Amino acid sequence: MPQEQEQKREGRPPREGRGPEGGRGPEGRGPSEGGRGPERGDRRDDRRGDRGRPEGPPEIELEKLMADSLYLDNQAHGIVSRMRDMDSGTKSQLRRFYSAVRRAVRAPESERQHEFVMLRARLAYTIARHGLRSLDQLERLLLQVTRKNDLRGYERFRDLFEAIVAYNE
Repeated sequence: MPQEQEQKREGRPPREGRGPEGGRGPEGRGPSEGGRGPERGDRRDDRRGDRGRPEGPPEIELEKLMADSLYLDNQAHGIVSRMRDMDSGTKSQLRRFYSAVRRAVRAPESERQHEFVMLRARLAYTIARHGLRSLDQLERLLLQVTRKNDLRGYERFRDLFEAIVAYNE
């Protein structure tokens, strides 16, 4: 065995995603430097969503959520299950956010959409700060609800969040 290979095995393992030359990508080069991208076993792009996050479960459909209580219940169970598997989010974080959702639903109609836009920003911050990847699906749903700007959609989002808090206890 050559001496160089022995030294590599004894030392620290190379940083993930680094090639032999210390660059990015499978050959040690980034895509702009002649790297080949997602070929031969490099499946990073296959697992990524549109914002560079790992793909998770399919999006929650707002229309189904508004029309079907059992769908809402199943989605709440699924999110809580993923939270237990993936994240270390605390119950108090969820309850605080749920309180903010309830306040936003009760806001005057002229302010309601703005309140939900700010909730989405707050949720995005919480997800990033605490690594709560299981809540990505809720962030996407919150965007749909805010764009629709319908009181019934806001109320169903609140109901979904209430079920998540309840099932997480």
